[in-house]
Amino acid sequence: MARSSTPHIDPKGVPIAETILLPGDPLRAKFIAETFLSDVQQFNEVRNMLGFTGTYRGKPVSVMGTGMGIPSISLYSYELIHDFGVKNLIRVGSCGAMQEGMELYDVVIAQGASTDFEDYVAQFDLPGTWAPLSSYRLLSKAAAVAEERGQRTHVGNVLSSDVFYSADTTALSRWAKLGVLAVEMESVGLFANAAAAGVDALGIFTVSDHIITHEETTPAERQTAFTGMIEIALEAL
Repeated sequence: MARSSTPHIDPKGVPIAETILLPGDPLRAKFIAETFLSDVQQFNEVRNMLGFTGTYRGKPVSVMGTGMGIPSISLYSYELIHDFGVKNLIRVGSCGAMQEGMELYDVVIAQGASTDFEDYVAQFDLPGTWAPLSSYRLLSKAAAVAEERGQRTHVGNVLSSDVFYSADTTALSRWAKLGVLAVEMESVGLFANAAAAGVDALGIFTVSDHIITHEETTPAERQTAFTGMIEIALEAL
């Protein structure tokens, strides 16, 4: 049975739209709301995981931080889907490029998500290895918008890693050999929850650092300068 509030999300009567953008950083959620949305209302402040609802081109859109890692986004996306009726969830965040020819500020659209955190997918008790995919409906729209805008974009597989500081220094290069484009930390949980519930999810990322060249952006740039992916996400919706 759907709840009007949960231990993690308490809207206090403010509506949550069927479409939501999910950055990891709650301050990025605030920036997105203030920069791109009109008629903004804050719907969540529990644990400082800020959430807002407004309109974009007249359409209701929400945005909310999810924190870092598969467990965190899985918790929030589950409640958003099952308690608050969200049907379109787009993760927007940063990623580390893993292929030559990719550059800082390139956009990556996740077709699928591999992971080194097997336990989350294992809960579905499937007789094999399941590869969670994004929504093709959202993916095709986002890719078309990116092409129209002339945005350098890469579409393919990403790695949702549960390990930021790895003792295995060869791990990422082995994923890269199989064509994985970039590493981030959340999408597999989001895609799995969405697939299990029959709703749509997508991941759109800005390259914030490069595993091969060791180039990187600053924390301030990650919070406020990655506007291209936000515009792609909003226009796709």
